[in-house]
Amino acid sequence: MPADAAAPETPSAGSDPSGLQPGLQPGLQPGLQPGLQPGLQTYKRRWFFLLVISLLSCSNAMLWLSFAPVADKIAHYFQLSMTEINWLSLIYLVMSIPFGIVATWILDFFGLRCSTILCAWLNVIGSVIRIFPCLKFISSYHFVYFMIGQSFCAVAQVLVIFSPAKLAALWFPEHQRATANMIATMSNPLGVLLANLGSPALVKKEEDIPLMLGFYIIPAGLACLLSSAGIWESVPPTPPSVGAATSTSEPFLSGMWILLRNKAYIILALCFGGGIGAFSAFSALLEQILCVKGYSNEFSGLCGALFIVFGIAGAFVLGLYVDRTKQFTEATKVGFCLTTLASIAFALVSQIQGQMVWIAVVCSLFGFFGFSICPICFELAVECSYPVGEGTSTGLIFVIGQIEGVIIMVLLQALTVKLSGSGPSTCQLQADDTLDWTNSMLLLAGLFCIYTCIFVIFFHTPYRRLQAEANTTYSPHGAGKDEEDGASPDGIES
Repeated sequence: MPADAAAPETPSAGSDPSGLQPGLQPGLQPGLQPGLQPGLQTYKRRWFFLLVISLLSCSNAMLWLSFAPVADKIAHYFQLSMTEINWLSLIYLVMSIPFGIVATWILDFFGLRCSTILCAWLNVIGSVIRIFPCLKFISSYHFVYFMIGQSFCAVAQVLVIFSPAKLAALWFPEHQRATANMIATMSNPLGVLLANLGSPALVKKEEDIPLMLGFYIIPAGLACLLSSAGIWESVPPTPPSVGAATSTSEPFLSGMWILLRNKAYIILALCFGGGIGAFSAFSALLEQILCVKGYSNEFSGLCGALFIVFGIAGAFVLGLYVDRTKQFTEATKVGFCLTTLASIAFALVSQIQGQMVWIAVVCSLFGFFGFSICPICFELAVECSYPVGEGTSTGLIFVIGQIEGVIIMVLLQALTVKLSGSGPSTCQLQADDTLDWTNSMLLLAGLFCIYTCIFVIFFHTPYRRLQAEANTTYSPHGAGKDEEDGASPDGIES
């Protein structure tokens, strides 16, 4: 049985009022936390687990996008083509397709602790390999070393990117799940933000590139240390919510089969997955899109930063709202519509010279509306697919998103047109490599229109997990105070 699936069954009529099987969790009736029903309890160390997952996801995203904001300098310093530089970002999407399914199985079968520690080690190993091309005794095969390092980090990504929904479900009470999911999920775009700001700030000249690559090892190493030394278990001794206590997650293969027959889930996976892919392509190509029109790397990094900062702010606000109202579907549909309008605005404004203020505003709105629905969509995936495991339901969406991301990124580059002259370009490239991205940006806006129309018109679903919790006799109605670590043995962690 999967490590994370070892939870009590739903109580039957006439069973113990705590809702737990006799002998399964001894001593739960006495010493309950105020505000929680019998058999339910929260632990302070859930916040440490959330911190580790967030730091790991953040550092992994920093490694993913560290090349993109200074793509022209990297290409010139190591004598690489822009196609090779783009592959250093694209490899994340490609690797996640075959390894994404494996990662969902590892998460649901071996549990959060195993997947988190494995992810942390892969992440730090990849970050170290990336610095090999800067060593004096390595004078060739720079691209190969970069690709190997990025590949390790890409495999690490699929192990951590699926974790927020499962962490929230297993460790947090019902009224904190969306917020916990939001914090862990938004740590990934936070890493993108730090890369957008950090890479241009660290690389003032090409000789600073080794410093940049070495700097990104630090957060990866810290995440590895904390996860290896501080995470001891995948699930808490006592469940924090009815959903966790009555979890009967389907086996991996049967869960996948259930998802593929769930119409609402398929619509969500295709539309939200397409949004993930489009945002990944946008983040990776932003510097190349703007430098052609005369905007500097620093301004591109600022736009990427605004894109993420406002996205995190939007996710925070929307996460709190949905935690209180449970209006997952309504919030997501409105978010899709507003994101589409922002994508259309960016497609138009980004192709005009000297519009720094408007580009910055549009990037801010694009992030605010687009990123805000990301954690809500992951929660919605769990709600519409319950009782399929959280790792499986969120993981399959991410894999589909990466497949769509590869296709979108290839299409965006294929639709570019070479310009005859350099014009206002600030890209540190040969004139023959200067590209016009107008058609590509129109395609991106068109894709958002298609995804939004499909989702708004055809997506309808009941909230299966919330319904299951409401139908039990011991559903918690409020938050309880955290018990101190090492307190009494009555269901408290030792």
